[in-house]
Amino acid sequence: MMLIKQKLVGLCKQNWGFLLFILLMFASRSSLADWYHVPSGSMLPTIEVGDRILVNKLAYRLELPFTDIALLQTGSPERGDIVTLNSKAAQERLVKRIVGIPGDHISMINNQLIINGQLVGYTKQQSDFYQEDLLGKDHLVQFIDVPHPKDSFTNIEIPAGYYFVMGDNRNNSIDSRYIGLVSKRELQGKATKVITSLDKNNYYLPKTNRNLIDLN
Repeated sequence: MMLIKQKLVGLCKQNWGFLLFILLMFASRSSLADWYHVPSGSMLPTIEVGDRILVNKLAYRLELPFTDIALLQTGSPERGDIVTLNSKAAQERLVKRIVGIPGDHISMINNQLIINGQLVGYTKQQSDFYQEDLLGKDHLVQFIDVPHPKDSFTNIEIPAGYYFVMGDNRNNSIDSRYIGLVSKRELQGKATKVITSLDKNNYYLPKTNRNLIDLN
């Protein structure tokens, strides 16, 4: 046992530089930035299945590495931000768009969002795609022309420290309509870019049209 311990100590001394690099790399991924593989189509057409997205974990707070302990608040989530979150209600990590922020009154009638009494504008693009004007932040959403139990909901007032999130694929997303409001503590970071995307129907080769795409 002593011999094994001595060998381990020796290996650590010989490779301390490499071990420090590995530690710093994982610490940076834990606190500064991360990447996330998107397994579902709930954010279509903005984010596709197989996309790997870059997440700025410093967008809202600085955390102690390898923990959820906040050391410093660095910003506030805004309406329109695409975020990753560790949902307690869904018991998994999700990627969604913030639609309602603290103080907002939000409702929906037949897929028509109403925020603070103002109808959100939609402009048809192609097929099931629409340009949504989220009170000054434009982005594409998708509607599937089939009856959906969450096409409408009554007025919800967003309290301090909470957010209403939705998928851009509005009729195929488990979001705040199902899991409720998301607390600020559950937000992990802001998705900023699609790094690349792997095509499972083509031997998981990278898609040539999904590299370094900025996310709204």
